[in-house]
Formats: sequence, structure tokens, C-alpha cells
Amino acid sequence: MDTTKPHPRSIKALALDLDGTILRPDTSLSERTIAAIRSCAERGIRPILCTGRAIEAVEKYRVALGAGGPHVYYNGAVVAEMPGWKIHAMILQDKESARFCVELARKTGLYFQAYLPGTPEQPRHRLVAERGGPERDFYLRHTGIEAEIVDMEAALADPAIPGCVKTMFIADLEDHSPVRQVIEERYGGDLYIAGTMGPFLELMNPRATKGEGLKTALGLLNLDSRDLIAFGDEENDLPTFKIAGFSVAPGNARDTVRNAAGLVIGSNAGDGVAVFLEEFFKTLPG
Repeated sequence: MDTTKPHPRSIKALALDLDGTILRPDTSLSERTIAAIRSCAERGIRPILCTGRAIEAVEKYRVALGAGGPHVYYNGAVVAEMPGWKIHAMILQDKESARFCVELARKTGLYFQAYLPGTPEQPRHRLVAERGGPERDFYLRHTGIEAEIVDMEAALADPAIPGCVKTMFIADLEDHSPVRQVIEERYGGDLYIAGTMGPFLELMNPRATKGEGLKTALGLLNLDSRDLIAFGDEENDLPTFKIAGFSVAPGNARDTVRNAAGLVIGSNAGDGVAVFLEEFFKTLPG
């Protein structure tokens, strides 16, 4: 962990997690945060959104920030240029592990859903689940995306579906550990598992991380990772910390994330990222 702050003039990009970082606890984006990030962009500092959310669930925030270009979605499984839905990279979870999780969900009664990839003609991804209920409703409120009810085993059997963008259990935190243990015993390091916000336990191809997605986005922008500050609060943000020149965690972040960060700032409830950006870049013309 490097705790030496870089010079403001050396920074060319910001890797910005959404939930728990630049979003407030109610998932709103404050006017102060919008102004701070837009001010950075006006100075030539590129905001790159790095989130576990789906593309559709990010659009209102991206538009508010005026942040066009490549961004990292689904914890790094997709790098897409928005607006326009240009998919630059997509790393899929294999269907066999997804089917295993469908069967595990059926046995345990836990809620499970999957994002299926789109096509060149219809690039939007399809969210599917086997039942409704409070978990599906919670996800709809959180993201604005409602899962389509299908027979997931049959959906995954479709030869036109090459794999899953991301799959997810939505369950009480006490149910995460036993489910995670079963999956890890079966797949070990062949499946990436990350607890993200609250009840979400997400699964993806192990090559799909925010760090790998961020590398792709930086390459598209011809930017060096050493000239980047990464912001995040959850374990899925740690891969971005490893490649960034400097890393920052809000005070509400997990202990492991705060310990890994070069600097801990105010919480997301107090617009900690905005406060940091205002102070850090105040010497730059803008």
C-alpha cells in the first residue's frame, strides 16, 4: 500500500465505484458529487465508472455525470462504451457452473438470477430468475431492472447462449457463507465469488474483475494506470486498487478495503469522494 499522495497534475483518470462510494446510502448521487466529478472532467481528468451494476442500472448516473466513453460494468465482465452500447470486451461465466447454482438455489430455496448476453442486433442483456419475491423486488428497486421469470435450466440449455455475464444470489448475509462454501468446494478458483452490496453474492468468470476491466478501459483511452486514482468500498474494488497509482476508500468501506487503501476519507453519507476531489484538485486551474 502506497500512502504517498500523487501530485494533482499527474492524475489523468478516476476509477469510480458507485454503490457505497460515490452514491449515498439511499443510492442517490448528490449535486455536490456531480459538480466535483464534472469539474474534474473539465480539467481533463477522465471519470471511469467501475461498478458491479448492469449497464441500464448505471445510465442515469452516467448521464448526470456527463461521463461518456468506456466504463466497466458487471464487476468487470463487460467493458462498454456509452452512449451507444458498444461492447469492447465481455468475459462470460460458463454455463455448467451457472446450472450448478440454479440447482443449488432450488435445493436451498435461495433466490438466484442471471444476466444473459445480448446479440449484435440486440446488445442489451437479459436478466432472468426462476421466481418472484422480495429479493426480485429489492433488486428492481435498487437497479430499476426486473428479472424475467423463466425456467433457468431450459434457458441455459439454449445453444445460442454461450454463457452468463454474471449470476447472483440475493440472500441474507448469514446465508452467504454456506452457499459460498459449497460453490468454492466444487469450483475452487475456477469461479470468481464476491460479496458486494448488502445481500448480493455475485459469481463470474475468474478472469472478470474490475481490475481487468479497468485495464481494458485505460488501454482504449491510452492512459497509464499510474496516473489513476481508484475509489471503492467493497472487496470487488480491490483489483482496481492493485493497478492504480493511488487508492482511496470511504470511511464506510469494509475493513479489508480501508486497510488496502492509500487513504481513507469521509463516508459516502457525507459525500466523502466529493470533499476529497474538491480539496485535492483545488490548485488546478478550472
